[in-house]
Amino acid sequence: MAAWGLNVIAIKVLVSEFAPITVTAFRIFVAAVCVFGILFFLKLMRLPTKQELFYIILASLMNVVGHHFFLSIGLVETSASNGGLILGLGPLLSTIIAFILLKNQVTFLKWLGIFFGLTGITFVVAIGAGGSLSTISIGDLYVFIAVFTQALSFVIIKKTSHTLDPRLMTGYMLLIGSVVLFVISLWKEPEGIGSFSNGSLGIWMIFLASAIIATAIGQMIYNNAIGKVGVTESAIFINLNPFFALIGAVLLLGEKISVSQVIGFVFILFGVLFGSGALEEFLHQYRLKKNLLFRAGKSEHM
Repeated sequence: MAAWGLNVIAIKVLVSEFAPITVTAFRIFVAAVCVFGILFFLKLMRLPTKQELFYIILASLMNVVGHHFFLSIGLVETSASNGGLILGLGPLLSTIIAFILLKNQVTFLKWLGIFFGLTGITFVVAIGAGGSLSTISIGDLYVFIAVFTQALSFVIIKKTSHTLDPRLMTGYMLLIGSVVLFVISLWKEPEGIGSFSNGSLGIWMIFLASAIIATAIGQMIYNNAIGKVGVTESAIFINLNPFFALIGAVLLLGEKISVSQVIGFVFILFGVLFGSGALEEFLHQYRLKKNLLFRAGKSEHM
């Protein structure tokens, strides 16, 4: 989450210097090469089956193409702090999608969390932008679409993780996604590659850090976590994503954080804790532990 939160800052810098879709395509391609290098070292390389390839392409179109396309063009039009806060809605959207597609049960606390999350996003993108829906930045909308497409993909990754190692799936997703994004960049940004001549050594160091640390290693770790513990449980940690993005925006970009953004962050935080089931899971584990301790104490007195 530290890598992903600070990556919002890195992407904001990169799309300000280069053609956004073009640099995103190259950044993800470098990440794909890095992932396959790690997979080769771990001896996890293999070709996917036809069914697995179908899910890989589907997840790639959402998790890589859709997410990174809308995130890159969105951060051109909005601040890094706003982008980071909106990305924090991922767990709530995962809960809603799981309810619609997987028929997962949504409890009262989860509905309350969804309400808190939507309230928080209103503070961030509407009140913070001037107090009405008409003042919402198009960049904010693009970032929201980015996090929505990513949340959709998590359901597919979880479904495929039973037969395909999520780390290997990550490599294929990044490779396919980078190629599709590059084709889109040739259409949308015909002079995109030419913009690379503007980059300084410092900018290219940020490019490599974003590609290798955040996109390659970060995506491998998170997708592997989804395969091990599930969509909802791993999504709990996305709470930390907007926190690191806010800190990075202030310290590295000099952005000023408004009162409405702080209020929105608090609402989103509680919304995710309630809506993702994190609070219910904590209470459930607490009761189990309490019961075990009670039974252990009772057996000692017998």
